[in-house]
Amino acid sequence: MSEFVNDTIVAISTPPGRGGIGVVRLSGALARAIAEPLLRLRHPLAAGQARFAEILDIEKKDKTRSEEAREVLDEAVVTYFAGPHSYTSEDVVEIAAHGSPVLLDYLVRACIAGGARLAEPGEFTQRAFLAGRLDLTQAEAVHDLIESTTLHQARVAAQQLGGALSRRVAPVKEQLVHLIATLEAGIDFAEDDIDLLPNEAMAAQMEEIAASLEALEKTFGYGRIVRDGFTLAIVGRPNAGKSSLFNRLIERDRAIVTAMPGTTRDLVTERVSLDGIPLELVDTAGLREATDEAETIGIGKSREAMAEADMVLLVLDGTEALHAEDVAAMAAHETRPLLIACNKCDLAPEVSLPNERHRVIKTSALTGEGIAELRSAIVALMTSGAPGGETALLTNIRQQQAVSASLAAVKQARAAVDNAVPHEMILLDLYEALEALDGLTGATTTDDILHLIFSTFCIGK
Repeated sequence: MSEFVNDTIVAISTPPGRGGIGVVRLSGALARAIAEPLLRLRHPLAAGQARFAEILDIEKKDKTRSEEAREVLDEAVVTYFAGPHSYTSEDVVEIAAHGSPVLLDYLVRACIAGGARLAEPGEFTQRAFLAGRLDLTQAEAVHDLIESTTLHQARVAAQQLGGALSRRVAPVKEQLVHLIATLEAGIDFAEDDIDLLPNEAMAAQMEEIAASLEALEKTFGYGRIVRDGFTLAIVGRPNAGKSSLFNRLIERDRAIVTAMPGTTRDLVTERVSLDGIPLELVDTAGLREATDEAETIGIGKSREAMAEADMVLLVLDGTEALHAEDVAAMAAHETRPLLIACNKCDLAPEVSLPNERHRVIKTSALTGEGIAELRSAIVALMTSGAPGGETALLTNIRQQQAVSASLAAVKQARAAVDNAVPHEMILLDLYEALEALDGLTGATTTDDILHLIFSTFCIGK
């Protein structure tokens, strides 16, 4: 990220390519001064007001024409936001023209010629963060909102953008600060033999703080699924109906289906949405003794997909008895979510399983029987870690690590109380816990962390 935070930046803030509308955004002290020479305005720019304007061709070299006679390239709506009442807290000008890449590139080029600098990825949002308009969790939510592919994802991101996570962390930080202040005061008055906070009360406060942090940390599993999606590997023996069920779940013919065993050799993936959560389905090669090199490679990829998936759907052929490969697949996933689909239920009675630890759903990829129940079972497993009600979630590993570090420090402080460790040493743990929470919201953070976060944004945001 650039060190120049006082200059004026410019970028196209709409997606690449042609479109009905394209927006060029300027932010900085010179935003208005740079934009106005490019425009013929019917009325002067005014804060918070949209103005009709004509975009002038200032690059065309024609000395016979006056400034007023310059050719018009397009018509636009221009909005001026005076700092600090803008997204970045700086003066911002947004030019909404027709979405021609050539025209938008011209506007950016003309702004740079007028004194602006091309913005770096995420620099508009970084300026909002540095100005105190957003904390770090809200800045991350901007990115998540842009990247959302389902309405549920957008709702969660909007909740985070509104400060839900910061509000949940705030009382925990207040408890830590109060506890630290009390301990500091106790140390200052140690010579007066005044015990401002007995060890029992101190331990109780630490346990309360730890419980709050533990509850927050538990939201990460579901928060990660909402943000990044869920992966389901469909496995089983050849001709059990894996590809047919795959096609049923995505509601179109994506995987090739034939009566020949071993038709699927490579992984086939498709992304769908179930209950607002992105789900990546992976159709895999049938599990059996390979008959050639290509099938060997395919089965190897199947096992890799099974190991990497969040959940496995084991498809059994309801017309046949259990095979060793089926039992092995069940045993391999004793510690992770596993659903069993007893397929071809329209042709055979229910299969007897060696144990009842996993849910079995009778399905028919041919008739569609059991598909709705299968979808519901997948959703139930995906959302099993969802907290009740509208609550803040940890949605990325940075957030989870910050809360985990804070929790570990509080637990260490709590253990120190039982071990009669001097209060000066306990304070070090509590300060470490507080610093971790400050890192979560961005109250204290390093330039490297900021660069890592904002570099994932698009340039115009």
